[in-house]
Amino acid sequence: MSLKDCLARIDARDAAVHGWSCIDRNATGGDGPLAGVVLGVKDVIDVAGMPTTHGSPIFADNIPDADAEAVARLRAAGAVVLGKSVTAEFATYHPGPTVNPRKPGHTPGGSSSGSAAVVADGQADIALGTQTAGSMIRPGSFCGTLALKPSFGRYPLGGVLDTAPSLDTLGLFGRTLDLLQRADAAITGEDTHPTPRQPLRVGLCRSPVWDKASAEMQQALLAFADTLAKAGCIVSDVSLPEPFARLGDAQALIHRKEASDVLGHIRRDHPDRVSAAFRAMIDAGAAESEADYRAARALQEECKALVPGMFADLDLLLAPGAPGVAPEGLDSTGDPAFQRIWTAVGAPCLGFPAAWREDGLPLGLQIIAKPGADRQLLSDAATILAHAALKED
Repeated sequence: MSLKDCLARIDARDAAVHGWSCIDRNATGGDGPLAGVVLGVKDVIDVAGMPTTHGSPIFADNIPDADAEAVARLRAAGAVVLGKSVTAEFATYHPGPTVNPRKPGHTPGGSSSGSAAVVADGQADIALGTQTAGSMIRPGSFCGTLALKPSFGRYPLGGVLDTAPSLDTLGLFGRTLDLLQRADAAITGEDTHPTPRQPLRVGLCRSPVWDKASAEMQQALLAFADTLAKAGCIVSDVSLPEPFARLGDAQALIHRKEASDVLGHIRRDHPDRVSAAFRAMIDAGAAESEADYRAARALQEECKALVPGMFADLDLLLAPGAPGVAPEGLDSTGDPAFQRIWTAVGAPCLGFPAAWREDGLPLGLQIIAKPGADRQLLSDAATILAHAALKED
């Protein structure tokens, strides 16, 4: 889409969607592989001359003089940096004003709510977000757009708010797979185009929290797996190694403990200017013992070591992207249960809409690859997305 098209869409829709916290209507792009591509940037990521508020009035006057490293690389590739997209407070759990563009009154997910919403609604081509628990794949699933959570450490975090250093991952939303491939290449410098593997070996992974998936999400996963099998993919049921059953709880502990370490000063210095949800998370993290934190980190490393073996006879895993459709109400961003383990092991994930309910809400799934195989994942995704229910409006 052109910048003119995006601005027209913003004029028509943002008063209802509330996806942006700051817009530069005079933004320009440059030459390069992303020339003309319109970019939104989650408001925990620095853009020179624009406020980085972290979704909090405490930082309303925080205006950096330099781009975050990833933003600088996308800008150098020609992208038009249109503005900052709404984030949940400090990229945690207290939501901003963004609504689900598919059905107002339902959450867009979080914490990358604005980024997912503006791409899903056609107000930007791509957008940067972050995932520390489930903040890329979940809003992508709820809003019905492509979401890429790359391997841990793949994208530079300079100029990005620290929330939990053992988990923080910068990611991308995109209207098309081609846009994600080009943006990933611009950020990493890795412009390889591996041949898609054929026949694609896909593991049907219900995950340790299968009982949290709604009946319609369970049906969407099974139906999509059946579609892939009929299309020639080799689909098999997989069970994750036993330690993964405990990894979700360990990831949550690591998240709140490290968030308390790096963000606790904000809670202490401004107790009346942060949300009750943020105070509760920071206080819970501060109460965790060092022994329990070390045990959680050890389990994280144990599971990381098991991941390569899980892909010995598989190319990808297919799993739910969220418990179900976006819940009604704007007080919560939804449950990150289906992303926690993949964030913890640093595996690349690509979320996509697999089906749509009659009321217009999507059911999103995710494909997962082994860490480091991001470009292969993006190539293989063409086979998967040929059967997805993508909408570019």
